[in-house]
Amino acid sequence: MRKIFGFTIVVLALMFLVACGNGTDNGSEQESVEVKPLEVEFPLPEKADVGDTVELKAIVTYGDEKVDDADEVVFEYWKQGDEENSVKVESENQGDGLYTASITFESNGVYEIYAHTTARDLHTMPKKAIAVGDVEQTGEEDGHKEESGEPVADHEHGEHHDGVAIQFIEPDNTKVDEPLDLTVHLEINGEPLTNANVRYEIVHDEQSDNVAWVDTEESDLGEYYSQHSFKEAGTYTITIHVENDEGLHEHKEYPIEVMN
Repeated sequence: MRKIFGFTIVVLALMFLVACGNGTDNGSEQESVEVKPLEVEFPLPEKADVGDTVELKAIVTYGDEKVDDADEVVFEYWKQGDEENSVKVESENQGDGLYTASITFESNGVYEIYAHTTARDLHTMPKKAIAVGDVEQTGEEDGHKEESGEPVADHEHGEHHDGVAIQFIEPDNTKVDEPLDLTVHLEINGEPLTNANVRYEIVHDEQSDNVAWVDTEESDLGEYYSQHSFKEAGTYTITIHVENDEGLHEHKEYPIEVMN
């Protein structure tokens, strides 16, 4: 009788452990989070007069959800050909996913404008252009053209393309000598941007002459992945460079803190 009783206890214990194991697996599956696209609708008039105040609008959505708590929505604008002297303007949160700012153009020219948007650990930066004063748009949205109708590349950074979204998965708690996952999602006109050449340019802010270049692999459609380990603590700037065989060249900078 004692043998039967002991055997029963062992069987019940095994059944309990199996049940716990299954529960853990199911919990892990339930904890998986779907990454939805971060999208920004950025309406902008094609023309304005010198001295006009233009309202900039960014409507931010994450999947089907309007984003009312974006980490950042900043508009950056510059006169075409003078990106080095760009101006950044913080937006105001109007609720229901709408972020606005107002700018006044003081001189003729074609101005390019980014709507830098960070939310849900993702980043996207749609770009538009506006002709101000006695000028004509020299391009169609982003592909700027001369009178001949041929596209002109940006001589410093290559040709920029409207509709390109760079969504960087910003890491948390980055530490020295720990491998860091670097993942970026790319879209063009709402579709995955595939077969691109994506590299990370990593610079320690106090050692700007020491640059690390990290190549990536396309791990999924429009998703590019790599790893990097930092050897010193401090503030770094990560610049994501995106190129393809069709002349596209986009880039975006992100600051990152590395702790001991």
